Amino acid sequence: MEQRIDKFLKLREEQGLLRRLRTVVPTGDGKILVDGKEYINFSSNDYLGLASNKDLAAASFKALSPVVGSSSSRLMTGTTSYHDELEDKVADFKKKPAALVFNSGYQANVGIISAILGKDDCVFSDRLNHASIVDGIRLSGAKMFRFGHNDTDHLGELLKAERKKYKASLIITETVFSMDGDIAPLEEIVRLKTDHNCIMMVDEAHATGVFGRNGGGLAGEKGLEKDIDIVMGTFSKALGGFGAYAAMSFELKQYMVNACRSFIYSTSLPPVIIAADIAALEIVKREGKRRTELLTNAGYLRRKLQEKGFEVRGESQIVPIIVRDNEKAIKMSEFLKEHGFWVTPVRTPTVPRGEARLRISLTFDHTKEMLDTFIEAITKFE
Repeated sequence: MEQRIDKFLKLREEQGLLRRLRTVVPTGDGKILVDGKEYINFSSNDYLGLASNKDLAAASFKALSPVVGSSSSRLMTGTTSYHDELEDKVADFKKKPAALVFNSGYQANVGIISAILGKDDCVFSDRLNHASIVDGIRLSGAKMFRFGHNDTDHLGELLKAERKKYKASLIITETVFSMDGDIAPLEEIVRLKTDHNCIMMVDEAHATGVFGRNGGGLAGEKGLEKDIDIVMGTFSKALGGFGAYAAMSFELKQYMVNACRSFIYSTSLPPVIIAADIAALEIVKREGKRRTELLTNAGYLRRKLQEKGFEVRGESQIVPIIVRDNEKAIKMSEFLKEHGFWVTPVRTPTVPRGEARLRISLTFDHTKEMLDTFIEAITKFE
């Protein structure tokens, strides 16, 4: 048995699929400490710099008594006044009738999709959707049709050819894609959803807090809240906390409470976490300069890198530098670490073969001076 395991692990290592965990100590201002050395951190999803915000810490501390954990699932005794308050605030934030809080984005996507679809149904999913969406579809047993990334012509062709063969049908897409940083054509997808009588769900994990007049995301920025049936997102990125949400109708929320297995069979998030998420929502709504400056800096970095001849993508705070070769991506990452920048190389299977990249995640804490220093460093790589 041990020989078989050793052989298996050696094969995976040769395939580049084994990566080790690194212990990281956040030091503030967009920096981290790794093995005693400080780096500017370009691999964090703390887009608005709220993970170390004092208001979030104070809210958590206030909720710390009388218990630390919730000790139960939501349907037992794990629903507190904090959970109720957060769900009410999320519903208002997303301009939907109701909302449900989940323990993570992964649990939300896997649970929701598998709760609303079955073997007689189908789903149309963007080819670059997150793994949690793909896993939820597989768990549901529904027939999956993958349309070309942000390709609404292809989606329309698939709907015309396949939709009528199935009972319920779901169209699902991210709004800001985590590895390319680009934005889904929501208006056209909504039109197709209506024309073909589909349910529509969007994943706003990387848009929440960053886009929209009050940081409500792209669905809100485009005025499509009423047209999209389920708007899912997370508290663990721009909001600096933990957990996830799904905003929807009252009726659909009640169905999820009774049918979504990842919600039913999980101990609820503790009040200390929920309280921080509530505080984060308030900061996002009142401090619009955080997202404005973030997106301004992202545009600046993208433009400067293009001027230097780099292939970059996206329209958001995520700026991928396309390297294509796995080994080159690793070498560039190590080179940048030597110059004080923590940039994680993204390789297969996270991205398709030949699409290796450096994924730059900007945060509100990154200054223009940091970006200029980074550009100067990366142009020296040979």
